[in-house]
Amino acid sequence: MNGCSYNIGMHYSKDEINKMYILLSSMADKTRIKILSSLLEGEKCVCEISKELDISQSLASHQLATLKKHFLVKSYKRGQHRFYLLDDEHVELILKIVHEHILEEEHD
Repeated sequence: MNGCSYNIGMHYSKDEINKMYILLSSMADKTRIKILSSLLEGEKCVCEISKELDISQSLASHQLATLKKHFLVKSYKRGQHRFYLLDDEHVELILKIVHEHILEEEHD
């Protein structure tokens, strides 16, 4: 990746590798990836996510709880609804980098 500010020769500690594994594993589910992709558009309530993805509100809530546990999404309550949004710009960056990577693979 051109213009990347990360140290390419970086070696990760065992603890960092474990944390990276846990984070990436928490994203390794098609429904969770769809939810994260949906939230790239902005905050949404569970009912909007479940309708958009054609899944039950129970399943959406369960998957959102997993994403929240791993600091990939955050939420707040407004009235009777709980709204979810990406936790920070790093989550969006991870999704975009993975997407760019798979597009590059398709051209090779």
